[in-house]
Amino acid sequence: MLDIKIERTTNPKEKPTGKLGFGKVFTDHMFIMNYTNGKGWHDPRIVPYQDLTLSPAAMVFHYGQEMFEGLKAYKGIHGETLLFRPDMNGKRTNDTNDRLCIPQIPVEDFVQAVKAVVKVDEDWIPTEPGTSLYIRPFIIATEPFLGVDVSDTFLFMIILSPSGAYYESGLEPVGIWIEDDYVRAVRGGMGFAKTGGNYAASLAAQVKAHDDGYSQVLWLDGVERKYIEEVGAMNIFFKIDGKIVTPMLNGSILPGITRNSVLQLCRDWGMEVEERRISVDELLQAQKDGKLEECFGTGTAAVISPVGKLRYKDDVMVIGGGKIGPVSQKIYDTVTGIQLGKLEDKFGWRVVVE
Repeated sequence: MLDIKIERTTNPKEKPTGKLGFGKVFTDHMFIMNYTNGKGWHDPRIVPYQDLTLSPAAMVFHYGQEMFEGLKAYKGIHGETLLFRPDMNGKRTNDTNDRLCIPQIPVEDFVQAVKAVVKVDEDWIPTEPGTSLYIRPFIIATEPFLGVDVSDTFLFMIILSPSGAYYESGLEPVGIWIEDDYVRAVRGGMGFAKTGGNYAASLAAQVKAHDDGYSQVLWLDGVERKYIEEVGAMNIFFKIDGKIVTPMLNGSILPGITRNSVLQLCRDWGMEVEERRISVDELLQAQKDGKLEECFGTGTAAVISPVGKLRYKDDVMVIGGGKIGPVSQKIYDTVTGIQLGKLEDKFGWRVVVE
């Protein structure tokens, strides 16, 4: 168990009013813990939110040895502060850490740190519909050294941001661009890891998609360039001829926590669920046959994001008349209902911050 020291701010910020947006406003405090080779993780503390001072030679700047996570805190219907499956974020942190040669953090320490900083700033949790306190844990390599090697020192930090919907359109279906030029990741690489390099690799295609009026990029596999993988900020699901279908985890797809939750829910409802390879040609054919009934993305930031339009080269697939489908709506209502304490939590996903 961590012995977390707490230094409270003497200059609290004004709480935001009006439309929050996503990831633009930050709370009064942050969590920090140091790692030193030979000493391990040490000095866990909560301090006033502040800028960092790092050497220009810090290895994170030069070789990208860093990782991050994302989860949310909510105000429940009885006023309690709630988290959603934080242990899964702790486990995924260590999977990413292993790939990037970053020291592991015990899952119980990760969850304790999240709870502690959220507790200090729980009066920042917004309560308007669709809002939450976004939680961003991350680890950076800090050793000042220009050789290509594993850093001997790291910082583990958690910052908090009261946020509205990830997409300004909320639950309005978005348009997705299926990328046919760039690739994001390949098996054996870092596609399954939550690290900045994966997201930097996606920016060029994202700019191209935005310029053509699409919200996000849907990536194809990096070898054959014909199998669906994931969206830049989400895993992707399809309802094809009554079945829920999503790409299987193959080492180049992020194992999303919302993805895992949706799969469990759909199976619990008795729906037929398939985790397998899905080619873009199969999607085009399903659309032509009238069998592509719904499409939606899943992720912590947006929870569920219905997709009303998919573009691949010269083909534009309009799905469900461009409106949210009944399964997408049911999943959104159920996941958010569990997160906010409105619905029964039969899976034990909800965690109270005390």
